[in-house]
Amino acid sequence: MEQWKDFTDTSRIAYFSMEIGLSQEIPTYSGGLGVLAGDTVKSSADLNIPLVAVTLASRKGYFKQSLDESGAQHEAPVEWDISERMEQLPARITVPIEGRAVTVTAWLYQTKSPAGGVVPVLFLDTSLRENSPEDQSITDSLYGGDERYRLKQEIVLGIGGVRILQALGFKVFQYHMNEGHAALLTLELLNQTRNINSGSWMNTLEMNRKAVAQRCVFTTHTPVSAGHDRFNYELVHQVLGDDIIPPQQLRELGGDNELNMTTLALQLSRFVNGVAKKHGQVSQRMFPGYEIHAITNGIHPLTWASAYMVSLFNRYIKGWALQPELLVRVDIIPDEEIWDAHQGAKAFLAQYIKEVTGQQLFLDVFTIGFARRVAAYKRNDLIFHDIERLLAMGKGRIQLVFAGKAHPQDNDGKALIQRIYAAARRLDGEITIIYLPNYSIDVAYHLIPGVDVWLNTPTRPLEASGTSGMKSALNGVPNFSVLDGWWIEGHIENVTGWSIGEETKEGSSVGDTNAADAADMYTKLEEQILPLYYDDRAGWVKMMKGAIGKNASYFNTHVMMRRYVTEAYLQR
Repeated sequence: MEQWKDFTDTSRIAYFSMEIGLSQEIPTYSGGLGVLAGDTVKSSADLNIPLVAVTLASRKGYFKQSLDESGAQHEAPVEWDISERMEQLPARITVPIEGRAVTVTAWLYQTKSPAGGVVPVLFLDTSLRENSPEDQSITDSLYGGDERYRLKQEIVLGIGGVRILQALGFKVFQYHMNEGHAALLTLELLNQTRNINSGSWMNTLEMNRKAVAQRCVFTTHTPVSAGHDRFNYELVHQVLGDDIIPPQQLRELGGDNELNMTTLALQLSRFVNGVAKKHGQVSQRMFPGYEIHAITNGIHPLTWASAYMVSLFNRYIKGWALQPELLVRVDIIPDEEIWDAHQGAKAFLAQYIKEVTGQQLFLDVFTIGFARRVAAYKRNDLIFHDIERLLAMGKGRIQLVFAGKAHPQDNDGKALIQRIYAAARRLDGEITIIYLPNYSIDVAYHLIPGVDVWLNTPTRPLEASGTSGMKSALNGVPNFSVLDGWWIEGHIENVTGWSIGEETKEGSSVGDTNAADAADMYTKLEEQILPLYYDDRAGWVKMMKGAIGKNASYFNTHVMMRRYVTEAYLQR
């Protein structure tokens, strides 16, 4: 089988991402970044955008989360067989790691659209007999190990990705780095450009740098400083060596004190963007001197609409999956059918919860959903800030469903999960609190459409985008969120959902707003949201339609990818 050769006839955009979440069965993602990458690939197939995606095989996945009775998180590898899902390609290349030539191969997965488009995805793999056992494990665990392990992975992704595309005969006219993990691809392009020009590094760096930047696009995803990969130069010297680029030139491009992968990508890209308007502004302040645009993230409509909503949309808004802008016509759907579809999704969630946890979700009780990576700045437990006030308004009237993983090395995040478990014990018998383990694509597909409102409480301005809220809107679930990330753009008070607290003013610093935000959250729940849900069905369904018609019609990866094509890929 050499079907992959069909993809080499067309000049393509090479989309590099450390993680890509395409399906539950291919666990090569950890969260929002990977799921966004998967949705990007799917929309590119729908729109026939000539894309080839490059990522790591991650043979042991990110990790499987289990939680004990106290909420303590335990991690285990996610074992899966890559050969059952994709085709191994014949190409072999090597990359320099610790003075060794490490061999890299690729597996091909074809993402196919109902409209007929296909996007190839290459999964890079070092699990080959010719490599030592240590080198075979480089592509095993997503974000696993220490800094040395991470740098090895980024060499395979960036340098190995460019080389494998060339070995397979792909023609690439743009390289898109989805976060800084892939930034070493710029060094490989720089080295190749220098060799073509046959010049010394000192004489040709600036000329070659401009040539490489013309071919590169960079998307930064995090305003959190710790989210930008940095490596000390001694480690870089030990792992990467000096053959790809001399140390002095690397410091000019990646920073004087340490190799900052974001700085490297910024220096060698002609188009840079954040993933929401606010995030673009925050990134501009973080990295002054660079022009940083904003293209707001989206979600793939057909992937994230529940089966109940798919059936409803197919009946009333034909073509919506490939033209999600048609969802502005949601008002033509009768109110009772919107409500019945949502209640179907809620029953589907209740059945899933019963199977997984043994707990009961009540279909007639207002249900708040909260699921995302567990980290201190996301304030996953903010709703328990004043537990007595929550109990006074919520007994018998509110139930909560949580999900989310903490990074294995994030002890603060792990402690946060245990605080949620402690609150659940405190409120047992009065407010139902459920924590679904091992948050994943499958868990999200069950959870998000089945709750009544989607809660998000990050510390401003640290939320880059927040695509889970877009998934909820697609299913008629209004957002109840801090004004940060995409919600600044999607929020219309009492139309698409509700805000929590004030929007951060330009240039203001991160402060402790826990008490003020919690107070505003409780007040709106008590005075606006709960009365609307329980006493005004028509008003609530109007909110559901507002979320679909005004949010889901725009905040999707079809709109996002059209913007990348016109603003990033085709601009010179």
